[in-house]
Amino acid sequence: MLGRVTSARRRYLTPPLLTVAFAAAGCAASGDVAAPAPTGETARYCRALHQELPRTVDGLTRGTPEPVSDFTAMWGDPAVKLRCGVPKPDVLRHGSEHYNPNPDAAEVNGVGWLFEKRDDGYRFTTVLRKAHVEVTVPGEYAPEVDVLTDLADAVRKTVPKGV
Repeated sequence: MLGRVTSARRRYLTPPLLTVAFAAAGCAASGDVAAPAPTGETARYCRALHQELPRTVDGLTRGTPEPVSDFTAMWGDPAVKLRCGVPKPDVLRHGSEHYNPNPDAAEVNGVGWLFEKRDDGYRFTTVLRKAHVEVTVPGEYAPEVDVLTDLADAVRKTVPKGV
């Protein structure tokens, strides 16, 4: 079930949203970001997203991930990491041992995100979009959801709704 967060003001997100179902993703401090290999329509959406990504998210400056790819981006150190064109998360796949018919998710500025708690932070993955965009945020940047407000416009403009 998706909740709705419409405020673009980062620090004003309410605690209930933060408890709605966050899932976190740990990030290494290095610039290494495993590049997915999307093809066809998904690759086109991801390349368009790459062009629209902001120079900063939550006050963190964009860096250059290794390897350089149109399907990855990063900000800050430790790095907030974005990967576009990743496979559908196991928690959303029928038949997967990790399948959950009611995963933790919320809408942030018009984009639905699955939340997965990690050892140090969260992993967020878009839902109900034609390409899956994954963002890992170190716990040091709590509330980790704040980066999503800065990414929402680019995702909405370039990755259409649909499944």
